This record gives sequence, C-alpha cells and structure tokens, in this order.
Amino acid sequence: MKLIKNLPVSEVEKNTLALAKVAKVLKIPVILTSSQEERFQGPLMTALTQSLPQAYDARVKRAGIVNAWDDENFVNAVKNTNRTHLIMAGITTDVCLVYPAISAVREGYKVQAVMDASGSPFYLSEDLARQRMRDAGVILTATITLIAELVKDWSRPEGIELQQLLFTEVLPPEFIESNTTPY
Repeated sequence: MKLIKNLPVSEVEKNTLALAKVAKVLKIPVILTSSQEERFQGPLMTALTQSLPQAYDARVKRAGIVNAWDDENFVNAVKNTNRTHLIMAGITTDVCLVYPAISAVREGYKVQAVMDASGSPFYLSEDLARQRMRDAGVILTATITLIAELVKDWSRPEGIELQQLLFTEVLPPEFIESNTTPY
C-alpha cells in the first residue's frame, strides 16, 4: 500500500475493509490474492483476517505473476465461485487491478472495479488505467455506490447492518457530524 499516492492510504484501507464486511454480510464469495508477500509488496492486509479469515487463509499467493488472471490458481478459484459478475479492487489500480479486470471481461465476466479501494503511485498512471478499464468494458464504481447497489433495500436486515457500516466506517466523520444518523 506504500505505493499509493493518489488517495490517502487510510481511505483505501477503510474502503477495502468495508468491502470485506459487505461481502461477509451478503455472503458474497471472496478470492484474495497476493504477490511475493516476502518481498517489496509485503503481506496482504492482515486486517482482512477479522472479516474474512477463511478467504485470507486460502488466498492465492502468486510467485510474482503480475496479472492475477494469468495465475491458474486464481482463475480456478474465481471459476469455482460460479459467479459471472465480479467485484475487484487491487492495491494499485495501475498494476494490480487493471490487468485482471480487463482479462476477466475478455473471458466474459462482468466486472466492477472499486476505484476508492485501489490507488496508484501517480495520477497519470491512475487515469490511464481507469481509461483502459473503461474502454475494455469494466464498470468503474466507488464503495458507497457499490454498497447501495448490492443492498437494494435498506429496510432488510442486511440493509440496516450495511447502512450502519456506511455511517460508522465509510462516510467521513465530518459528514456524520453534520447529519443525523438514519438508523
């Protein structure tokens, strides 16, 4: 995460953890992957173990393959979910996210890339990666937008839980202080 410079790293971490909690609440299968944890990239966010301990333990550890979609273990794990719609985020948009998102679309998956749970070292590389994904048919989205899309109805028990998540963990404190919490 030390490579992210276009967004505050704390924001990316917060949104990544929120997505993990959303997946847990809505029982959405999660495939985690990392590359060369013992080297420069470092380990995957260990905070993910709190929400997704099984997914974290089963993460696909790539030996250095840049495009996760080129890793047979990752692709097999995705295919084993039997899902055709994928939600993706990556530590860096311009390397970790752009390639597998485009590759998955080329294989017929519908992919949403969560842009505020990913970042890049340079604004230019971020912009170009976004453009490449958009041109390839990847849907670009944000954490709040995705949560609302997935919940569909805030009055359901899951909706109430995710609304609380929005107001306690996703929205900035200054927003919450100036508004009344709806739950």
